[in-house]
Amino acid sequence: PPQFQPVLGDLSVTTITPSSVGLQWSVPGGPFDSFMLQYRDAQGQPQALPIDGGSRSVTVPGLSPSHRYRFHLYGLRGGKRINHISTEATTAAAEPEDLPLPSEESQPEHPQIKDRLAEPLPAQAVLGELRVSSITPSSVGLQWTVPEGPFDSFTLQYRDAQGQPQALPIDGGSRSVTVPGLSPSHRYRFHLYGLRGKKRIERVSIDVDTAEPEEPTPPSEEPKPEDPQTVPPPSEAQAVLGELRVSSVTPTSVELQWSVPEGSFDSFTLQYRDAQGQPQALPIDGRCRCRACP
Repeated sequence: PPQFQPVLGDLSVTTITPSSVGLQWSVPGGPFDSFMLQYRDAQGQPQALPIDGGSRSVTVPGLSPSHRYRFHLYGLRGGKRINHISTEATTAAAEPEDLPLPSEESQPEHPQIKDRLAEPLPAQAVLGELRVSSITPSSVGLQWTVPEGPFDSFTLQYRDAQGQPQALPIDGGSRSVTVPGLSPSHRYRFHLYGLRGKKRIERVSIDVDTAEPEEPTPPSEEPKPEDPQTVPPPSEAQAVLGELRVSSVTPTSVELQWSVPEGSFDSFTLQYRDAQGQPQALPIDGRCRCRACP
């Protein structure tokens, strides 16, 4: 074997919710170029999640409640799998979508307990208004504020197009989130819960309709000016896209890379049609130069 043979450490479970599992691992020997996490969903279909070589943890979203999953993490070097570790995890049971806030719960009859619970907590955490920041046919961006006190974490709950409850865990320092994998022209009701000490103490909600599916315009259909002299010369800070290349391919995903040889872009949009022929649009941050398409 090579002198610095990469070695994967133990694969352990860090967090479990009804719809996600957090995993972490170590690399005691040598670096890996990238990782690949494979598992089967609740319907038995194989899934593959590409992971950057510098990562040591990942959260697997879109899982089903109360279901046992077996995860396989592969270490890749030079495009080849050279190490493999596995673990099993069972997602948590489904929780009701609308849980009463502490102010809505029935109070105990004992007067001393009632008085103690009625006292306001110091630095009470309060959620501000939940607003929409972006809408596409397959995603919704949400923003919120915390005008008083900090939260340990947040949980965003909603039902998908099939009526199944979904829960998205969010770090307590976040003030925005993008919800992917939605259906076009569908109304969703989102509930954002603020958690403190693993208890839900605040909630805000909003209804959002996703955009209608967009028809991608083929490059051949773009209008071309008849007179070349009418085309304005490029400015000094003209933004230019480099070549779009495929960096990795799995049975369920494709990873793409590109460059920006000149200037900068505010953002990107990747458009394609799924296996059913439905158009999909994936918003990408303007600083990114690669993207994995699940």
